[in-house]
Amino acid sequence: MLSMPSNAVAPDQLRERILTVLREYWGYEALRPLQDDAIHAGFTQRDSLVVLPTGGGKSLCYQIPPLLAERLDVVVSPLISLMKDQVDALRACGYPAAALYSGLPFAAMRDVEQGLRAGRYRLLFVAPERLLTPGGLSLIREAGARSFAIDEAHCISHWGHDFRAEYRRLGELREHFPDTSIHAFTATATERVRSDIIEQLKLREPRVLVGRFDRPNLTYRVVPRVDRCAQIVEILKRHKSEAVIAYCITRRDTEEVCAALRKAGINAAFYHAGMNAEDRRRTHEAFSKEQIDVIVATVAFGMGIDRSDVRCVIHAAMPKSVEHYQQETGRAGRDGLEAECVLLYSAADAIRWESLIQRSAEEADAKPEVAEAGFKLVHGIRRFCVSQYCRHRKLVEYFGQKYEKRDCGACDVCLGEVEGVEDATVTAQKILSCVARVEQRFGITHVIEVLAGAKTERVCRLGHDRLSTWGLLHDVDRKTLRNMIYQLIDQDLLARADGEYPVLVLNDASWEVLRGERSVKLQKPKADVVASRAEAESWEGVDQGLFQTLRSLRREIAEQRGVPPYVVFGDAALRHMACVQPRTLDEFLNVRGVGRQKLKSFGKVFVAKIVERCGPRDERASKPAGASIRKRTPRSKSRPPALSAAFELFAEGMGIDEAAETLQRARSTTIGYLAEYVAEKQPGSLAAWVTDDDYAAVTEAADAIGSRRFKPIFERLDSKIPYDTIRLVLAHRAAQQRRDENASAEEQAAQSRAGSRRPPEQRS
Repeated sequence: MLSMPSNAVAPDQLRERILTVLREYWGYEALRPLQDDAIHAGFTQRDSLVVLPTGGGKSLCYQIPPLLAERLDVVVSPLISLMKDQVDALRACGYPAAALYSGLPFAAMRDVEQGLRAGRYRLLFVAPERLLTPGGLSLIREAGARSFAIDEAHCISHWGHDFRAEYRRLGELREHFPDTSIHAFTATATERVRSDIIEQLKLREPRVLVGRFDRPNLTYRVVPRVDRCAQIVEILKRHKSEAVIAYCITRRDTEEVCAALRKAGINAAFYHAGMNAEDRRRTHEAFSKEQIDVIVATVAFGMGIDRSDVRCVIHAAMPKSVEHYQQETGRAGRDGLEAECVLLYSAADAIRWESLIQRSAEEADAKPEVAEAGFKLVHGIRRFCVSQYCRHRKLVEYFGQKYEKRDCGACDVCLGEVEGVEDATVTAQKILSCVARVEQRFGITHVIEVLAGAKTERVCRLGHDRLSTWGLLHDVDRKTLRNMIYQLIDQDLLARADGEYPVLVLNDASWEVLRGERSVKLQKPKADVVASRAEAESWEGVDQGLFQTLRSLRREIAEQRGVPPYVVFGDAALRHMACVQPRTLDEFLNVRGVGRQKLKSFGKVFVAKIVERCGPRDERASKPAGASIRKRTPRSKSRPPALSAAFELFAEGMGIDEAAETLQRARSTTIGYLAEYVAEKQPGSLAAWVTDDDYAAVTEAADAIGSRRFKPIFERLDSKIPYDTIRLVLAHRAAQQRRDENASAEEQAAQSRAGSRRPPEQRS
């Protein structure tokens, strides 16, 4: 690839070059929103701050520029495991990348250093502590690095949710490398955090790019926590043999939940910072290699995950902030496919976090505003949990953006799953009355004992078994009672006094409820959940049996190569294969996520497996001469609803953009539908979608070079005609050829039948 001076490349030319690299290495046809701008900033070496949600494609923004400019860039990453996974994935695509980190064998370290000096690499991943050593700075300077990408840049800010002291020193890069550009990347950052990142890194007139914080492929559910372990087991039944992360607050919680899951027969492991390094490494590796389905972890596991096919994230308790929640749920569905996020909530979590923040601030002798900032973060996530508004809307608006949809179709509120307790006001009156009867001198556990009708020594000694409220809610299990009490505290209908042994006390709102002047709403977990739109749509047209077959093949190949399965192919690529079912290498190259290197490495074995399970594309060649030719069976009966709707629109001659808007699908998806329509329906003309001049140019180029591959045609046409147009023209020509072959075969079969009916003496 020729290097391109940034000051000599026109924007249109640069974009086509970017797309060429994107297809060559990653097998993608188009960029996501803001990636184009971020890559341009990286290529032209203009400082930038890029905020894209997890799964939004941040990595490509710093991976593509050094390829285009043929230079070395440095990526600062916080975790060794994350670096290793990213380098493995890049090398599988044929990308020249390396990493330097503690624990790397001496010979491997020496090889990387020599490769850097020889200019063999385009990206070097390094931890901030190693980068800022005298030796690290000297090596980077000698290797001629031209740009720095700071991943997880929110770690540099005191106002962020995951501050790391070692990140604070990264501002020194400007002093050591005044002529290089610096680019900060993060998934979650409020406006205040963004300003702090710019200040700390000393960014010079940076391009600030903030993507949409919404993740429409995620389904958010906030459920009252009644029985933590039992509820998690029920959630996991929806995700058998799928990757799941369950987050807990403390190390002890992770071990207790993990033990309960194992007892229920679930393949789970725990992960927290208190484990020794080798145990953490083994657990992380087992999860990456799909040897473990479920990880129960503290936030220590968060940023070390590069696995794209996590189908569910569970919070066994409320996280510390909305930022933490966004970051941790962002581990789900990074491949763009559907995923579920369930938060088991209790007001006890907020009380617990406030206590931890206060204790931490006192131990650190921090200023009062530090604790206050922590309390505000807790209050923000608490409001999110108790809200009865669309979860997607609440998250987007928290980060200062507008949410345009009225109904997300992907949260418990919009799916109608929030279920209220019958006679909630009466139940609340019974609880509040019991608090009054015990003279507001006891805590939650004792009040529950009285309401449940317990005959404990303490209850009887105090005479509380003779109260009118004793046994008043004996038919409600105690875990549910505890949750209801915390819901009343959350709604400020009941208070909890401060102190080492906090007691329940009534307030003005409590008395309004007792007098019947105020109604109460209480929630309970709903037994059944509803499929989200994303879940229903993502399996459209996918042969799920073939998907599982390809998944097993992927695991076998990964084990042979000693890499995580997602390094071979992600779930999104496997689902696309199971949908289009490529039977040739040319067809396989058109699968999303298949670049040249992966075609070379895995194409033959995957195509062979697809042919083995599905049969060849066209079985006419295997029929004996003269046998009757059967027409292809129409696919309309099994065609997914969205595809059927698209076929109807195309039959009416509707254009691509209008069809995409009507179908509420991405343009790239709509073009895929159109290609299938052309292949199946074999329209006489593409005039509604492709100009005559473009059609003629593509046809001439394809005939001249004798190829049906997109890239050679694209390059012969000087990148003037987009890949989408080339795809449609080639699909149309192939359909015409099949139609002509069918007509010829039918004619030959008819002649053969006519000949067989003639008398023997007339046959020749």
